[in-house]
Amino acid sequence: MASLVELVREHTALDERGTGHLQRLLASSMLLADLSFSDVLLLVPVQGKEGPAFMVVGQTRPATSQTLYREDLIGRVFESPERPLLTQAWRSGQIVDGERETETGDRARLQCIPVRWDHGVLGILTRESALAVGRRSGELERTYLDIFEKFARMINDGEFPFATQEATTEESPRVGDGVMVLSADGLVEYVSPNAVSALHRIGIHTNAQGAYLADIGFDDTAVRSAVALAAPVTGEVERGADLCLVTYAIPLLKTAKVDGAVVLVRDISDLRRRDRLLLSKDAAIREVHHRVKNNLQTISSVLRLQGRRLASSEARAALEESVRRIGSIALVHETLSRAPEEKVPFDEIVRPLVRTVEEGLLSPDRPVRFEVDGDAGDLPADVATPLAVVLTELLQNAVDHAFPAERSRAGLAEDEVHVRVQLKNEGDVLTVRVHDDGVGLPAGFTPERSGGLGLTIVRTLVAGELGGRMDMRTDGGTLVELTIPLTQSGRR
Repeated sequence: MASLVELVREHTALDERGTGHLQRLLASSMLLADLSFSDVLLLVPVQGKEGPAFMVVGQTRPATSQTLYREDLIGRVFESPERPLLTQAWRSGQIVDGERETETGDRARLQCIPVRWDHGVLGILTRESALAVGRRSGELERTYLDIFEKFARMINDGEFPFATQEATTEESPRVGDGVMVLSADGLVEYVSPNAVSALHRIGIHTNAQGAYLADIGFDDTAVRSAVALAAPVTGEVERGADLCLVTYAIPLLKTAKVDGAVVLVRDISDLRRRDRLLLSKDAAIREVHHRVKNNLQTISSVLRLQGRRLASSEARAALEESVRRIGSIALVHETLSRAPEEKVPFDEIVRPLVRTVEEGLLSPDRPVRFEVDGDAGDLPADVATPLAVVLTELLQNAVDHAFPAERSRAGLAEDEVHVRVQLKNEGDVLTVRVHDDGVGLPAGFTPERSGGLGLTIVRTLVAGELGGRMDMRTDGGTLVELTIPLTQSGRR
């Protein structure tokens, strides 16, 4: 579905500033739809078959009432004979009220409001609702409709939406959360039932109607700022550490002067408690990963001490391999201790792994240059941990087996010895390639028949933990290619 900007750019001659005004109006359309209990459409004039026509570039259904439209109307064009009231409002520049027949044959109320800006009319905002036959409106409905009429006048006068309008967020209050209406003098004229409940939750039980907000103990800083700036202002009213209301104060203008205000209120105490709980859990998770990393490093230190006491070179080598494997796992936990999200940037793990191999495995008579290309992106922790161990084993194998002593006797220069790690994240699949320019695989070699512990660990982790597959072949050296699914369905 095309956006407002795309439709306006393709079908009208409006400039960027005019389009921005329409975007701000569309951003406020939920407020207007809920206050008017109506569907709100935003239309711009286009060339029709028989004179002027109007294209729908914005559509908002009310949360406070039923909608007339089940289908999306974005991009639909109404010719002048279909909606004559649109043409009348466009040509006169005045708000036009009337009725129309719906597709089901029922009658609906239609109000057409010219959207004026910068001494011109950019389009038409309509509100459409089913006729209320034989039903008396309550105080809430009458108040909300009266507020909408004030906004309609502001739209027609070019005073709404505001140029400095704030963007809505997840915490932004809506009409259904609670509404307070203030007079030009700042006295409370109306408080909706939900707003009364919100005030009660922060300990304000005084009847607010006819009083100033400050006199009932309500922090009116945001309201006073909105009136002074003649622009909407968001604020918060807190009671202790657990209770919090977010407010959105909108000044009502009349001939460029503030003539009252509408204050939307929402109790976000539960959201704030949830945020604090998440922060607390994040801190706890970071601490757990930090302690796991420290414990793993302690185990590594103990194994190193034990290795120094052993007389058998094979036993010392086995302990050294265990220390390296533990170190690769510790690197993952160190990364998670800094940012305990569900995913970790694997690039922050793979490069320290390579440095560890360089420092621990290489000897002066066997220099090897490592290269890392590509980026694995952010990986789930349950993928990053076994993958770090697998990569450590593959690098260790490359250094131990790819470059035997016969290589130097073959006349190959030392600076030609390379191990290249390539990473490629394709969204649902991660490809890892470890390619050396060594002697390649022995004739008839298969990973399944290899009795080495390193490759056994690699096969087990790749197939069991990662749900992937491994391919080994000779290609100007040894090439190991891992294909690892990143989706849960692919890893089953």
